[in-house]
Amino acid sequence: MKKKNHASILEVIAIIVFLIYMIPFAIVMINSSKPSLKIIMDPLSLPENPLQLIANIKTVIESPNVRYVSSFISTIIITVVSVGLLVLIASMGAWVLVRTKTVLSNVIFMIFVAAMVIPFQVVMFPLISWFHLIEVKLGLLHTPFRLLQNYPGIIFAYMGFGSSLSIFLFHGFIKSIPLELEEAATIDGCSRPATFFRIVFPILTPITVTVMILNGIWIWNDYLLPLLLLGSGNAVQTLPLAVASFVGSFVKKWDLILTATMMTMLPIIIVFLILQKHIIKGMVEGSVKG
Repeated sequence: MKKKNHASILEVIAIIVFLIYMIPFAIVMINSSKPSLKIIMDPLSLPENPLQLIANIKTVIESPNVRYVSSFISTIIITVVSVGLLVLIASMGAWVLVRTKTVLSNVIFMIFVAAMVIPFQVVMFPLISWFHLIEVKLGLLHTPFRLLQNYPGIIFAYMGFGSSLSIFLFHGFIKSIPLELEEAATIDGCSRPATFFRIVFPILTPITVTVMILNGIWIWNDYLLPLLLLGSGNAVQTLPLAVASFVGSFVKKWDLILTATMMTMLPIIIVFLILQKHIIKGMVEGSVKG
C-alpha cells in the first residue's frame, strides 16, 4: 500500500513538472497564431484567427533581412557535420582509452571528464583570440575562407566543446563490450581499424543515437557560439541568429519572433520524440553494464 501511494505521489509530481515545462512551449504555440498587437495586449488569450499562423510563417520565410531558408540549411549542415564528426572521433577515442590500460590513458580520460565542468564563458574570449591568430598566420583574414565566419571554424569549435561528454558516454558503454569479441576478430585477421568499424561500432548503436540526439539538440539550439564565431550579419547564419534578427533596438516583432521560434523548435522536437527511447536505452545500458 505504501509503495502504491509513493508511486502515485511521484506520478503527480512528474505531471506537475511536465505541465510547468510545457507552459513556455504552449505560450509560443498560442501566440504564433496572433498579430503582434494582440500578443502585447493579451498574451494568454487563444488566437481568434488560426490562419494568422500561415501569414506569419509566410512573412518569416519571405523576410529579406532574416534569410530564414538559408539559415535553416546552414543549421542543418553545421549540426549534421558536427554531430557526425563528434560520433566518429569520440567513439574511436573512447575505444582507445578503454582498451589501453595505462596511467596515461586514465589521466587523459579524467581530463575529458574535468573539461565537462568548465563553463563556456570562461573560454569564449580565448577561443576567439586563437581563431583570429590562426587566421592571421594562415592569411585567411580578408578572404572568403575566414574561420570565424564560415563553416569550418564553428564545426571545429563544436567538436571541441562536445567531445568531453561524448567520450564520457562512449567510454562507459564500451567497457560493457567483451574483449573476447575483439580478440576473436584479431585472430580472424582483422586489423585494428577493421575490428573497430566491423565489430565494435555496430554494437555502439544505442549510445551512438544518444550522443547524436544530445549533441544535435545542443548544436541546433545554440545561440552564443554562432553569435561569437559567425556574427549576426554573416552569410553563414544559424536559426537562433535568424530568430534574433526580428528583435530590434526599438521595435520587437513578437508575432514573427514567436513564429520563427516555433518553426525552429518543431524539427528538433519531432526528432527527439522519435528517438527518445534510444536515448534512455543507451544511457541505461552504458551505466548498468559499465
